[in-house]
Amino acid sequence: MTDILAPSRCPVATFPFAGSSHLGPAPEYDRLRAESPVVRVHTAGGVDAWLVSSYAEVREALADPRLSRAATCTPDAPRIGGSMTTTPEMIISMDGAEHARLRKLVAGAFTMRRVEAMRPRVQEIVAELLEDMAVAGPPVDLVQALTLPMPLTVIGELLGVPRDDLARFEKWARAFATVDERAGGEESMAGLAKLNEYIVGLVAAKRAAPGDDMLSELIAARDDGDRLSEQELVTFGFTLIGAGFDTTANQLANSVLALLDEFPEAWRAIVADPGRIPDAVEELLRRVNLFATDTTGFHRIATEDLTLGGVDIAAGDVVVLALASANRDGDVFDDPERLDVARARNPHLAFGHGMHYCLGKHLGRIEMQVALEGLVRRFPDLRLARPAAELPWHRGEINHTLSALPVAWGR
Repeated sequence: MTDILAPSRCPVATFPFAGSSHLGPAPEYDRLRAESPVVRVHTAGGVDAWLVSSYAEVREALADPRLSRAATCTPDAPRIGGSMTTTPEMIISMDGAEHARLRKLVAGAFTMRRVEAMRPRVQEIVAELLEDMAVAGPPVDLVQALTLPMPLTVIGELLGVPRDDLARFEKWARAFATVDERAGGEESMAGLAKLNEYIVGLVAAKRAAPGDDMLSELIAARDDGDRLSEQELVTFGFTLIGAGFDTTANQLANSVLALLDEFPEAWRAIVADPGRIPDAVEELLRRVNLFATDTTGFHRIATEDLTLGGVDIAAGDVVVLALASANRDGDVFDDPERLDVARARNPHLAFGHGMHYCLGKHLGRIEMQVALEGLVRRFPDLRLARPAAELPWHRGEINHTLSALPVAWGR
């Protein structure tokens, strides 16, 4: 492997690195954090970029308005390997005032108070799914039984998507999340087109018959206040639905796998004391690696010259932020490789930081807490029904995504 040298404009490594899994980022990041936390790399898409791997520098970069998401969506913007396709109308593609305008429209629906009020309904959904599991009997695929339908149902109800449409939406959203460069991004763009077509139809239906849901509220904001364009409305719809279930579904499935396979002592600890689950969720968010390339898949471009971690970055340079590596930084987290469900201080960056700090962070936390509470109470002796090494994974997606997670309980 190429030695990591002092930072320069000459690429010294190829990104993404081999060896990333749901258990953690590629081993190369340990050396990068110690020797070159901001380093020049050559990406699989053929573009040179700055890779940031240490906690302090990743957090600083996330909050720096000079590192732009909007600049990545211009017609001539460089595209890097492992990066998800986004369009200028998506909130994750906006900066500054434009981003704040759209964020303000929905921020009220995701406050701690509003989301906490949803907890009883989330508990009902989880209880129904776990009852179906118990009736079916082991072995059961936990992905299809719980980790996928739970967040899909929750976000569908929040936004007013008919339940019968959720399965189709899930298929298109998963295609959109594909970042396989060998296919030229065709699968991702096809998924995006289907999502757009579906939301256009749903918006028309809700204009004719508004409901008590967030999408109807957004339509009213469009029609009565002209606070967003028609395309922004449509794009906002499928962005919220896609982001609202896929990340939670994958994080929950990967977390259960980690608890049952690599950290059974942590599983036993929350079975013995479910009161530990909120802290356990924070630790799972930190320790279990959601991102397939160890980043969120959303790179940034410097809009002016800046210095990060003592390294000069020029306007126009691409910057990639390794959140998974930052969450393993020993300067911030004691014994970072350990899954400590009693960790008292846990300022992880799983939800990002700065202007793009995840809108759905409170909802994601509640969904994971309720799901784990249900599992440990209903199936305290839950175990894998298939060796972890034999589990199937989707390939080419932005996240580490299990195709199936067979589990069993009882004798």
